[in-house]
Amino acid sequence: MNTIHKTTIKSIVVSILSLWTVLSCTKDFEEINTNPNSPVTVQPSLLLRQVIYDYGEQMSYEGFTAGNLLGQYSTALDFNLFDRHNLKSPQLGGNPWPIFYKNLRDNEIILELVKENETYTVYEGPALILKAYMTAGLTDLFGDVPYSEAFKGAKGSVTPKYDSQESIYLDEGGILDNLDKGILAIQNYDGSIALEGDILFNGDLQAWVRFANSLKIKALMRISDKIDVASDLQSIFDSGIYIQENSQNAIFNFTDGEPNNFRLARLRVGDFNNYVLSETMFEIMTNLNDPRIATLFRPFANSADGEFNGLINGIDASQTSISPADYSLTGTIFRENTARLDANFMTSMETQFLLAEAALKGLITTDSKSLYELGVTQSFDYWGTDLPADYLVTSGAYDSSGTNALVQIITQKWIANMINGYEGWIEYRRTGFPQLKAISASLNNNIIPVRMPYPAEEEALNNVNYTNAARATNDNSINVKVWWDVN
Repeated sequence: MNTIHKTTIKSIVVSILSLWTVLSCTKDFEEINTNPNSPVTVQPSLLLRQVIYDYGEQMSYEGFTAGNLLGQYSTALDFNLFDRHNLKSPQLGGNPWPIFYKNLRDNEIILELVKENETYTVYEGPALILKAYMTAGLTDLFGDVPYSEAFKGAKGSVTPKYDSQESIYLDEGGILDNLDKGILAIQNYDGSIALEGDILFNGDLQAWVRFANSLKIKALMRISDKIDVASDLQSIFDSGIYIQENSQNAIFNFTDGEPNNFRLARLRVGDFNNYVLSETMFEIMTNLNDPRIATLFRPFANSADGEFNGLINGIDASQTSISPADYSLTGTIFRENTARLDANFMTSMETQFLLAEAALKGLITTDSKSLYELGVTQSFDYWGTDLPADYLVTSGAYDSSGTNALVQIITQKWIANMINGYEGWIEYRRTGFPQLKAISASLNNNIIPVRMPYPAEEEALNNVNYTNAARATNDNSINVKVWWDVN
């Protein structure tokens, strides 16, 4: 944990008053009515800092609450309509749509500023990479979304059309294209102006290139059942220019105290104690004899011997009496000791597991076992837990027979990504692993959802385009697969 530079993040409030001066009728009127002490454009350094922090802070909370319920890391004891898979009724999380669109809009302003002022060229590459990163998160959750006509503010349509997920991934200006253009922009930058406001890499442009290539590996694996990605993956792997160790992770650190500690630490204790260890995660980690369970969760209060206990997801809280003392609460790193916790954008461990899967499937030529073991080792290190000397030869030993190896790779990646719960659910949808359980009192006909629903505000504010998108998803059903999902 916290292997990258320590960054103290001050509370950020960016107020964008105007991006362009309003032209007046006469020169004298303009001179008289212009405040020389009030900037007419926001600085890209402030926007970059704002986008990274706001997105990372909010999606860490979303991942812990709603994402961890969908991925069955944790279970909600109350306020749990979402845990019962009524995803149109978010409670204590479960509405990431405005987080994506707010930050994609602010990131687009950076790109517009780059076009208008060549002194801001250093921001182009990172902004394109962030656009690709956030866009992938958005479409992986929802499927087809407003994209090509979105994020434009006053200069664009207030009712943008929905683009297909296939085009968002593959077309010019899409995810893969923006990653390539972001890398090229950094490689072509020969200016002397430093990248400021960068709370991920402290202005290290080569770290952004590694980040982009790890994101390319992730994107290519996500769509690998739809198109041939082998040559692209092999090229990145052979280059070695991707996140390879924890010191290179795309993260920023939370603090122990306000205002920059993990959000759950700032909520009332009842809200925090609403989340307990899920039965799914309890069984997986117990079967692995995995000591990370003591980092991610606490022994349940009524335990006599420091034991752990999990609860099945999706209970009917109105009909079931549950005592929090009988189930394991989440670990102290999520409340008392949040300085040990990161806002996690992309890590080496996730990259190693993706490459291990690629090697297993013959998409790259290398040893899958060594990549798997490296991912596991880095995961233990990331979570600040000692790796038992025999773990990789006993319960965590790699088994290359049949589908066992794929189950192991995805399961270990699922455990490692607990702070990014949505990722665990997305990868379950893509691969079918780890096998999630039928929930206790489903409000979705005992079906595990395979996409997030478009929010109600889209129906109100973008009705014509929403109606078309809803029609394509069986009335905005959470059971209609996204384009890349062939599982």
